[in-house]
Amino acid sequence: MTRLRMTHILDRVLATLFLFHLLPAVSLAADPAPERVRELVRMVREDCGSCHGLTLKGGLGPPLLPDALREKPVESLRYTVLLGRPGTPMPPWNAFMSEAEADWIVRQLLAGFPEEERK
Repeated sequence: MTRLRMTHILDRVLATLFLFHLLPAVSLAADPAPERVRELVRMVREDCGSCHGLTLKGGLGPPLLPDALREKPVESLRYTVLLGRPGTPMPPWNAFMSEAEADWIVRQLLAGFPEEERK
């Protein structure tokens, strides 16, 4: 193999690794267990709903509906859930959920968040 060909292959490998490093992390974790899903739905509907509206259409905080979030980077939404937004009333929630659970919440918000099941 020629030196030029090896350099070309190495450049492609490095470029690919660099791109994967820049792409937002995608959680490959399984969905939370059913009981935890119920807890997370309740948390979003009640705790987040206290600022974003109980229907998530907005209030003190902006709406959390798919149309309002669609253009926002997923990684940004994830970090907003986990770390809050300094200088705003949006608190960090990382003490109450894992990164995988925050990813699940973001996926659900983008798809249309489920209603809370009433027993």
